[in-house]
Amino acid sequence: MATPESIANIEALEDLLSQPSDGVIKTLDRLEGDIIVLGVAGKMGPTLARMARRASEATGVRRRVIGVARFSDARQQTELQTHGVETIRCDLLDEAAVTALPDAPNIVFMAGMKFGSTGQEALTWAMNCHLPAIICKKYPRSRIVAFSTGNVYGLTSVAGGGSLETDAPNPVGDYAMSCLGRERIFEHFSRRLGIPMAMIRLNYACELRYGVLVDIARRVWTGETVDCAMGHLNTIWQTDANAMSLQAFDHVASPPRLLNVTGPELLSVRDMATKLGALMNKRVAFSGSESPTALLATAAQALQLFGPPRVSVEQMLRWIADWVMRGGASLGKPTHFESRDGKF
Repeated sequence: MATPESIANIEALEDLLSQPSDGVIKTLDRLEGDIIVLGVAGKMGPTLARMARRASEATGVRRRVIGVARFSDARQQTELQTHGVETIRCDLLDEAAVTALPDAPNIVFMAGMKFGSTGQEALTWAMNCHLPAIICKKYPRSRIVAFSTGNVYGLTSVAGGGSLETDAPNPVGDYAMSCLGRERIFEHFSRRLGIPMAMIRLNYACELRYGVLVDIARRVWTGETVDCAMGHLNTIWQTDANAMSLQAFDHVASPPRLLNVTGPELLSVRDMATKLGALMNKRVAFSGSESPTALLATAAQALQLFGPPRVSVEQMLRWIADWVMRGGASLGKPTHFESRDGKF
């Protein structure tokens, strides 16, 4: 993948975020049938769907890539269609509407609720736990790659380096607990109906408009204090997260295969802020001291299967600093990575 020194605009960014790796191209060359991306209108969905489309075209495989969402922003739907992704408007909690969706042997499940979950706990549980049952009943003969989160592990020792897929979950708060519920519902139907699945426990995909490093960069740029209580993190460039998730179709199983997807490094918030300050020529103000625990995962299994990320942390920092200093667009969705009480 070409690594430009600067990413000029949103069009260039989304082209980069949807660029398939050789691994994705090989996976989708082997994969039979159409792909439906449920919940395609979120932060990662549009570029993942475009990556699937581009990889399919690169192999010469003829398949439909279909994105399903409510599409509250009609421009997003039009943009996907422009890039060869078919779209269907659907409220996924409407069981009759889901029943009417086309069949496909390959499903990427990206629907869910995180931000705003505090105060809307009932809807959060409905989206994160009831919806998987609806989808499994609709697609009992499909392969399913379902997005989850490293939040299901809860806080873990920084000295330990991060949670493993074999560690017992210990979620804190309605969001994380409902995400574990999502996994349990998928697992139930996988075992009962023999549905091959992979669960992507993602820890902080990052691009230029969203992500933990973007949150830190914007605080540094505006002179806000950087809180170090949640002193460590993992992150991965969104292109690499998209690529690993699509390659997970090669590793679906019943019961579901669990895969931590994140970068290989244990990163210090203080160190990241200091480096961003140097790139932006800004003094950094810190508050708090590093706790001995954080939300961390070890992605050794995924890295062994898919190889290292194509974009390094140092490259992300340079791109993000440049983007923020130029007044680049933001999705306006802070990650709240510093939350230690599970409230989002």
